Amino acid sequence: MKLIVGLGNPGIEYQFTPHNMGFLAVDRIAEQIGIRVNNRNCRSQTGRAVLAGQDVVLAKPETYMNLSGASVRELVREYEVQPEQDLIVIYDELDLPFGSIRIRPRGSSAGHNGIASVIGTLGTQEIMRIRLGVGPDHPVGDGARYVLSQFKKAQYPVLDQVLESAAEAARVILKDGVQAAMNRFNRKEKEEASST
Repeated sequence: MKLIVGLGNPGIEYQFTPHNMGFLAVDRIAEQIGIRVNNRNCRSQTGRAVLAGQDVVLAKPETYMNLSGASVRELVREYEVQPEQDLIVIYDELDLPFGSIRIRPRGSSAGHNGIASVIGTLGTQEIMRIRLGVGPDHPVGDGARYVLSQFKKAQYPVLDQVLESAAEAARVILKDGVQAAMNRFNRKEKEEASST
């Protein structure tokens, strides 16, 4: 069993905000495979499916971002997954440009409270993650306010592209491993940056 967790905040007021990129990515995966993530389990909304030949649980914690780890710990226990090899966490990253994607097999929280909570409750930094860039194209004074503000209409085409990339990255990790996904998605970003 594999566990794919998108981080975000429950509630309609947060639905289309940068801080909910993880939720939106899980919703995109679910949409592509024709399931709904609406079962209440382990303080999360969950859905079970087969993705890239693997049995997968998709989850959106309902504990709010800063307490995501409490829900993830329950999910890990419930489904008996090994965090270091069976868990993928998808979340927003303010330090990456909007529309970019970075895959990492491990690492610190880099100041992100949601992944910090997951690392703290699971007691390991060995967690695969798909980080989705939400950084603004101009300086903002208050990062917290920015990530909780609604996306602008002009951002939706790029948002759509990055959610497609996140869904594909999850498939590649499940099918070919995290290194293959890093080679494909992280390098693509660097090539595009160097060609502009």
